[in-house]
Amino acid sequence: MPRAAAPTLASPSSSNSSSRPSPSRISRAADPDRRRTSASVVLRSVLEHGPVARSTIARLTGLSPASVTDYCARFAELGLIREESAPRRSNGVGRPHVPVDLDSSRFVVGGVHVAVPYTTVALLDLRGRVVAQRELKHERTDPGWVLARAAEGLRALLDGAPACRALGVGVAVGGWVDRESGTVVEHPMLGWRDVAVREALGARTGLPVHVDGHARALVNGERLFGPARGSGSVLHLFVGNVVDAAFATNDEVHHGPRSQSGAIAHLPVPGGTEVCDCGRTGCLQAELSERTLCRRAREAGVVEGTNPMHVVAAAAAGDPDAVELLVRRAGAVGRAARLLLDVLNPETVVVTEVGTIYREDCLAALREGVGADRAASVVPTSFPDSVLAVAGGSVALDVLYRDPLAASLEAASSLAASPVAI
Repeated sequence: MPRAAAPTLASPSSSNSSSRPSPSRISRAADPDRRRTSASVVLRSVLEHGPVARSTIARLTGLSPASVTDYCARFAELGLIREESAPRRSNGVGRPHVPVDLDSSRFVVGGVHVAVPYTTVALLDLRGRVVAQRELKHERTDPGWVLARAAEGLRALLDGAPACRALGVGVAVGGWVDRESGTVVEHPMLGWRDVAVREALGARTGLPVHVDGHARALVNGERLFGPARGSGSVLHLFVGNVVDAAFATNDEVHHGPRSQSGAIAHLPVPGGTEVCDCGRTGCLQAELSERTLCRRAREAGVVEGTNPMHVVAAAAAGDPDAVELLVRRAGAVGRAARLLLDVLNPETVVVTEVGTIYREDCLAALREGVGADRAASVVPTSFPDSVLAVAGGSVALDVLYRDPLAASLEAASSLAASPVAI
């Protein structure tokens, strides 16, 4: 079919010139956005409600039944959804309908989370469930070595799941991550600066690679797969070796210029005593990081080493010093969360912090630090046993659910052009 000629604009010097674009230009620009949005809401409806009838999807989304049927047919052709084997009747009357659901048997996404001591590699299905994962301890942290090991780890996981095909790879990293360029701009603890992660992993895997900061990745995981789904606004506070935050409103995560939003590491903590790498005293990350927790635990004779889970284990075994360290830290995290609540006023606050994940007394201290008026809006992560794996995978799954037709075709094109090289 010949392509329609593009509409032309009159010369500015023409007496008929107008600063407004012609209607044909507006509709041509809007149509792809409308199709992308429609495809997204249909697949999200299947994710949230499946198995679900096409008529129900139409009612939920406001799309016409014909449009819903068309999108479902395309998703089925791509292998993203499937029909249930047996039709169902609604209240025992009327024509039976055949519900559709996600097909979680065909496709996975790769997830890579680069932390300071180790990298987590994982495979996730279309519902964000972890199919397989491994931790790869860092013998050194130069980016070429770390990313090569991540690619090898993904290959090993895919070799163990021969029935699954990878749609793409999501990478979550702390520090300053520019999502648009797929670059880690700066991660002081790893010593990374201007690392082209998308380019490096894409060359090794032959798959589409998407990169984002881990707090933003976890906001996406929560709004897609957690109880925060449907919240008008969500704040995520991540407290590990790196401390950062992310904020989403109306299903959009705020990134800011070069994706630098959420950098809260150097917020001042009243009464803080820890000297930060920036030269100041009492910065949020210096006070609350897992490095500080483990150092204090060593000084108290609670544990040796740098693994915060050993502090949690000591507390579970009844060590009062370990309990005090964890509860005190959780309270400080709550006070930091309250500051962000005052500024952003989200409906839901999700906190990823090791004490609040595993201990009720830490969750209580966190909520006390937030304050009784907002305590009910604060919840721990929805992924206590797989938070880092989900962070990496959610970067790729967010891309899929935002534009499922384009993401699926990009993956298919990559596989056709170059079979997975990992």
